[in-house]
Amino acid sequence: MAAHDGDPVDDEFDGPSKSKLKRDAAELKDLGDELVALPPAELDALPLSEKLRDAIDLAKRITAHGGAARQRQLIGKILRKTDVEELRGVIEERALERRMLARDFHRIEAWRDRLLAEEEPALRALLAQAPGLDEGELRKLIATARSEAAAGRPPAAARALFRRLRESLAAPAPTA
Repeated sequence: MAAHDGDPVDDEFDGPSKSKLKRDAAELKDLGDELVALPPAELDALPLSEKLRDAIDLAKRITAHGGAARQRQLIGKILRKTDVEELRGVIEERALERRMLARDFHRIEAWRDRLLAEEEPALRALLAQAPGLDEGELRKLIATARSEAAAGRPPAAARALFRRLRESLAAPAPTA
């Protein structure tokens, strides 16, 4: 059936599709799940309304599966009335900070493992990269850590070596 020239068109756009609304609601529910998973100290740093914070705290206490699901749905509903862009920005910033800390941790761990495995070539490479390190202290820690590993003792010196490397090599904390 064709539309006539003078007839109004029934297919006018009335707003977002039902599918888009469902996707948006699912995204907000996922954001709510992320918020529920955060520790209290991180929640304190976020710009949350009192109503949203109370709902999140309650969701953390609910143990019944059905009740927890309903509470997460409520959190999603509250988020629909909240400016979530600022919230997402803060959460993404904190996630980036955690990734940077993990990257530094793995880089320092790799240096420690390389020092214990290769000793002299790795020590030369490290001192070339970070000339401020105390070569004598590092040699002593490496020798002690290697002897502990050979004797099957707990790796106290390897941990001390890691701490010393972290003090010297860790990237400075980002400032806002």
